[in-house]
Amino acid sequence: MSQGITILGSTGTIGVNTLDVIERNPDRFHVVALTANNNVALLLEQTMRWQPRWVALADEEKAETFSREVQARGLDVEVLGGQEGLCEVCRLEEADQVMAGIVGAAGLPPTLAAAEAGKRVLLANKEALVMSGALFMDTVRRHGAELLPIDSEHNAVFQCLPADGSQGLQQKGVTRILLTASGGPFRQASPSELARVTPKQACAHPNWVMGRKISVDSATMMNKGLEIIEACWLFDTSVDNIDVVIHPQSIVHSMVAYSDGSVLAQMGNPDMRTPIAHAMAWPERIGSGVEPLDLYAVARLDFEMPDVDRFPALRLAREACAAAGTATTVLNAANEVAVEAFLDGRLPFTGIPAVIEDSLENIPVEEASSLDVIYNIDALTRKHASAFVAAGGV
Repeated sequence: MSQGITILGSTGTIGVNTLDVIERNPDRFHVVALTANNNVALLLEQTMRWQPRWVALADEEKAETFSREVQARGLDVEVLGGQEGLCEVCRLEEADQVMAGIVGAAGLPPTLAAAEAGKRVLLANKEALVMSGALFMDTVRRHGAELLPIDSEHNAVFQCLPADGSQGLQQKGVTRILLTASGGPFRQASPSELARVTPKQACAHPNWVMGRKISVDSATMMNKGLEIIEACWLFDTSVDNIDVVIHPQSIVHSMVAYSDGSVLAQMGNPDMRTPIAHAMAWPERIGSGVEPLDLYAVARLDFEMPDVDRFPALRLAREACAAAGTATTVLNAANEVAVEAFLDGRLPFTGIPAVIEDSLENIPVEEASSLDVIYNIDALTRKHASAFVAAGGV
């Protein structure tokens, strides 16, 4: 029976790859709703190709313009606007699955709405757990939602864990989770080279095709810091049980170490269609369009420890995770402000962790007891971090 899918962020990398997997498996999946932020041209192309019943745009004015466009083309599409529109398409009875592919804090409300609706949530938005881990996981449990990770690292860990239904990693015999990282484009850069990094250089990832914000996070290794926090929530474990391993080839996507000395690894070519197809069809396997891994062509696999002096984002993420409460909300908000300032040319690359550290030192940590608390801390942090950047504090 064909599964209906709502795609949050259909014009981004995750969304485009999801549509590619659907196209390869037309008897198993169909598009119910598409959403986008501001890439109206591509969204219109996707709407004409996939004929979704609903489309939602975050910008309400663009939603009105888009509605006129589809009406002019005679398309039977209901166009929704604003945050509530994004949330509404996640609650649709016709949607069995929701691909949560909106980057950043903006993805939290619709992803949470999908969990509240008891959907299979395909989580590509790590910020949802970084900002509101306890609340989000509690929502998943209370509403009977099914949460499957799309990040290649967390999806790899999921594949390496036994599906025996037992609770907790210790009961499964797991001793450590090993998250692999390519090291990004500046793995061996000197401090002076890092100080001169341009946005174009930071967005040129050696192995993966990603959006600009995620590419910068990979370059600073904040992406891996956020993944550590996400892994703690997804797999109900402590930050002390998670290590990061630099693996430049991006062939081993992550590993799980067991008490008997075994280490299980999930390998494959670096292509997001693999974890997307795995989560969409789980527990079955389907074609993703990804070329089979040729170990003879790869020839070697290298591993090394991360340099936390070169990449302080890893230390900051671990500290925020250990502090708990709203500390991870502060970390995420300050990082988003800093990355935006860097991409706009208002902040040097090496200033990104400085903005984050200042925010962590100056924004009081509270118990993340409600979404109101989380949003208030998020707003407070963004105001503080923006002022710090504007004042030239780095």
